[in-house]
Amino acid sequence: MTPIDRRSLLRAGLAGGVLGVLPAAPAFAGWSASRPVLTHGVQTGDAAAGGAVVWSRADRPSRMWVEASRRPDLRGARRVRGPVLTPDTDFTGKVRLRGLPAGEKIYYRVRAESLDRPGLLSEPLDGSLSTAPARRQDVAFVWTGDVVGQGWGIDPAYGGLRLFESMRRRQPDFLLHSGDTVYADGPLVPAVTLPDGRVWRNLVTPEKSKVAETLGEYRGQYAYNLLDDAYRAFAAEVPQVNQWDDHEVLNNWYPGEILDDARYTEKRVDVLAARAHRAYHEWVPTPRRSGPVYRRIPYGPLLDVFVLDMRTFKDVNDGNTYADPDRGLLGAEQREWLIRGLRSSRATWKVIANDLPLGLVVPDGPAAQEGVAQGDPGAPRGRELEFAQVLRSAHRHGVTGIVLLTADVHYTAAHHYDPARAAVPDFTPFWEFVSGPAHAGAFGPNALDATFGPEAVFVHAPPVANTSPADGYQHFGEVRIDGRTGALRVDLRDRDGVSLWSTTLPAPSGNK
Repeated sequence: MTPIDRRSLLRAGLAGGVLGVLPAAPAFAGWSASRPVLTHGVQTGDAAAGGAVVWSRADRPSRMWVEASRRPDLRGARRVRGPVLTPDTDFTGKVRLRGLPAGEKIYYRVRAESLDRPGLLSEPLDGSLSTAPARRQDVAFVWTGDVVGQGWGIDPAYGGLRLFESMRRRQPDFLLHSGDTVYADGPLVPAVTLPDGRVWRNLVTPEKSKVAETLGEYRGQYAYNLLDDAYRAFAAEVPQVNQWDDHEVLNNWYPGEILDDARYTEKRVDVLAARAHRAYHEWVPTPRRSGPVYRRIPYGPLLDVFVLDMRTFKDVNDGNTYADPDRGLLGAEQREWLIRGLRSSRATWKVIANDLPLGLVVPDGPAAQEGVAQGDPGAPRGRELEFAQVLRSAHRHGVTGIVLLTADVHYTAAHHYDPARAAVPDFTPFWEFVSGPAHAGAFGPNALDATFGPEAVFVHAPPVANTSPADGYQHFGEVRIDGRTGALRVDLRDRDGVSLWSTTLPAPSGNK
């Protein structure tokens, strides 16, 4: 990923540093087989604190260029020379823009330049992004998860991945993607007959016709989603904050697992995970090239987002009733990072993006547990121990404004946690909001574990398991923070953007 230093950007006066000279406009004239083609649109990620990642992909070795401006016509844009796109990264590339003006709309353009014929450029692709504010102002974002799961792929007759168009119309500042960005373990077949006799017809690519095992097959999962018009249009206009869950590799996986699944020739999950994570970092607009995805994203004085990685350090799926404090989902380093981050945050709201819900029981077969809870309503056991530690620390240090946002379970819900109902006395009441699926089979609801005193205030789940996107029950959530009052409003919305339920949380008094 090519960085752009802040000093160059400030000299330029907007969002571009001059790291090279873009060939003159006449290079665009006419079509040539030698001209690169940008194949899968443009995306941006982690657009906060004056910076953003810009992503694209070409069809051949070429040089990536980015222009950025405050103006929609890109007049006066600064031009940034990006990386060479090669087969080593599947011809994908990222440019990290730094020093962007705070709290503004930035317009950008991406092109690829031929290496064989310097000066010959691809057709341009344009996009936009919003940067994080430096002062109190309105903030709006959406969240969801679970894309192309349970055999439900792109069917243009049903609008493709139409929920992304509904989110785009809300004009959010960013998307918090709660994971299951792809279903690498979910092959597609050309046609699926629905219960009422209608036929769902999937667009199928070779990589989506079997479970992913090779690096190329994992890459193909991300390429598939970007074939959808609504998804691609959304990605061009709305920055993403991405985390991963299990289906980027395979269902309910954990490090060290050995598969007993006839669909896989490679049984070592660690080998599959390494390939999957490489494809993820290549195809998703993350700020890193590799490694865990947990990070803190400051989004002005009203919001800090703490993105968790509940996969990289995950312990084995068992009964989840152990007393060992060194086990868990986060690992010691990430757990301490979260505790310190919550204590030091001065934002009004501290959103924790947890790809596995806190109080829902998520089984992995008849005897093992996939998530935090296990159904025992008593004192914390198993993976609940580390979250009890996080909540206890936040409470004792007077941390307020904690909100959890998650997906994973394929329905939408609002859970309120209160020590008055819990087996754990020392935490401050908080909310967890669940959304999804974005485009997958709908399920639920799951059973609640009473350890942390959750109450299901609202639930919207289908009448039968694996309800198709053709029959609704696809969801996203929307958060709007009022720049004047600091109040946080949550809407749980359906596929068409209709609000099913909402609540407004007042800004905490004596916020810390």
